[in-house]
Amino acid sequence: MLIGELANEVGTTVRALRYYEQQGLLHPRRAPNGYREYDETAVGQVGNIKLLLSLGLTANDIRAFLPCLDRDIVDGPVCPASARVIARRLADVEEKISALDVVRQRLIEALTQAGGRREPADQL
Repeated sequence: MLIGELANEVGTTVRALRYYEQQGLLHPRRAPNGYREYDETAVGQVGNIKLLLSLGLTANDIRAFLPCLDRDIVDGPVCPASARVIARRLADVEEKISALDVVRQRLIEALTQAGGRREPADQL
């Protein structure tokens, strides 16, 4: 299938597919006329790439998943190299949460000292 057909099939843009290729995540064949040609496995690969990006992984992180992008990774086992990437990304997220919790506490204290009352976030 051509790049536009793949984009429609997986619900993404041609630009995103070109980016995935540029990052080494997709490897289409080239027709004699230079057009990119994708086989049916590309549908699953792009679905997996989109899933991993939605988890906060970067294109660089996703390279560790290349050996298993052909399989459905939603319910399946994680590739050994990818488990390290996920653990590292999780540690980064937990570190950011801790830092944000410190900022949150300081803001609550500052608001209390200023005599303000804490409003629920949806009423601010």
